[in-house]
Amino acid sequence: MSGNQEPILVKEESVEGIPSPLLKLKSWQWWVLVSINIFFLIGGQAASVLLGRFYYDEGGNSKWMATLVQTAAFPILYIPLLLLRSSSSSEPASCSLKTIVLIYVLLGVIIAGDNMLYSVGLLYLSASTYSLICATQLAFNAVFSYFINAQKFTALILNSVVLLSFSAALIALNDDADAPSGVSRSKYIVGFVCTLAASALYSLLLSLMQFSFEKILKKETFSVVLEMQIYTSLVATCVAVIGLFASGEWRTLHGEMEGYHKGQASYVLTLVGTAVTWQVCSVGVVGLIFLVTSLFSNVISTLSLAVTPLAALAVFRDKMSGVKVMAMLIALWGFASYVYQNHLDDLKVRRARKQAQTGQVDPHC
Repeated sequence: MSGNQEPILVKEESVEGIPSPLLKLKSWQWWVLVSINIFFLIGGQAASVLLGRFYYDEGGNSKWMATLVQTAAFPILYIPLLLLRSSSSSEPASCSLKTIVLIYVLLGVIIAGDNMLYSVGLLYLSASTYSLICATQLAFNAVFSYFINAQKFTALILNSVVLLSFSAALIALNDDADAPSGVSRSKYIVGFVCTLAASALYSLLLSLMQFSFEKILKKETFSVVLEMQIYTSLVATCVAVIGLFASGEWRTLHGEMEGYHKGQASYVLTLVGTAVTWQVCSVGVVGLIFLVTSLFSNVISTLSLAVTPLAALAVFRDKMSGVKVMAMLIALWGFASYVYQNHLDDLKVRRARKQAQTGQVDPHC
C-alpha cells in the first residue's frame, strides 16, 4: 500500500479483482463506518479504563480477573457475525485452516500477555497517568508499521513520535506522581514500566493484525474482522482463565466480592461493564485496522488521552499537576502532527485520482 492511511478509494485500486463489500461503498458511507468505529474505540476505551480503576479502588485486587474481563465478553460478537454470514455469500478460505488457527493462537496469546501488563499498570497508576502513558502506543506503532507494514515514515510522523516520547518521559520523571493510595514509589515505577511495555506490545499486535489481513487472510469482508476479534479473544480468555487458576487468585474472588466497598451487586456489574466496554473498544480498534490501517487505529486511540484524564478528574478527583498538563499538551501536539500528515496524504491521493481520471500528468510528481 502506498502512502499513509489511504482512504477507501485507494483501497479499491489496491484490491482490484477481490470481491469486497467495501468496493460498493460511497465515500460518505465509508466515513460513516469509520466514524462509528472511532466512537466505539474512544468511548469503549475511556469507559473500560475508568471501570478498571473503579474495580481496584473499591476493593478489587485480582490482576488475572482484571485481565480476564478485557476479552471475556467476546461471545456477544457472534450476533453480528451470524447476521453478516446469513446476508452474504460464503467465500473460499484464502489460506489453510492450520494457518488461520496458528494466527489466532499467536495473536490471542499476545493479547493475553498485553492485557496482563495493562492490568498491572492500572493497579499502580491513576487513570489519568495510565492514559497519558498509553499515548506512547502511537510512537511504537509508527515504528512497527514502518518495518512490518511498509508505512511511510515522514518528518511529521517522526515529529509525532518524538513528542509522544517526550510526553511519556515527563510522566516518568514526575516526582509528584499521583499514584493511588497505598502505592509506593517503587510500585508506581513498576506500573509505569508495565504500561509502557503494554503499549509497545499492543502496537506490535496492531501491525501484526494488519499484516495478517493484507498478506495472509486476504479477505475484504467485515466478517473477517469479527472472526479475528472473536477467536483471538477466545484464546486470550483461555490463557487468562488458566492464569487465574494457576496463580491461586480464584480462591480470593469470593472474599473479594463480599468485601467490595460498593456491595456484591456493584462488584458483578463493574466486571460485566468492564468486559462489555473492552469488547466495544476492541471492535473499534479492529474495525479501523480493516477500514484504514493500524497506525490510524492507534492514533485514534490516543484521542482518549483527551477524554479519559478529564473523565478521571471528574470521577476520581485525579490531580492534574502542571507536569501532567504539559505532558497532555505535548501528546496532543504529537497527535495533531500525525493528523496533519494524514490530511496531506489524503489530498495527495485525491489529486492523483483526479489526474488519472482526466488523463493529466503532473510533471512534478
